[in-house]
Amino acid sequence: MAEVRAEMVANVWKVLVKEGDTISEGDTLVILESMKMEIPVLAEDEGVLVQLKVAEGDVIQEGDLIAVIE
Repeated sequence: MAEVRAEMVANVWKVLVKEGDTISEGDTLVILESMKMEIPVLAEDEGVLVQLKVAEGDVIQEGDLIAVIE
């Protein structure tokens, strides 16, 4: 099981996946926005997205759980 966590404080600008999706390594899961920059969050493992813990418009903190891939 792989956890995807935020590397910075940011707004969740766009969610590109949903629970149950098959994920490949390198897929973009969400796009964060911070200081007018768009930052893609990429999957580092492949598997099935079992939990998505963010929604568009959420403000997340460094270390917050974004998703779980199993």
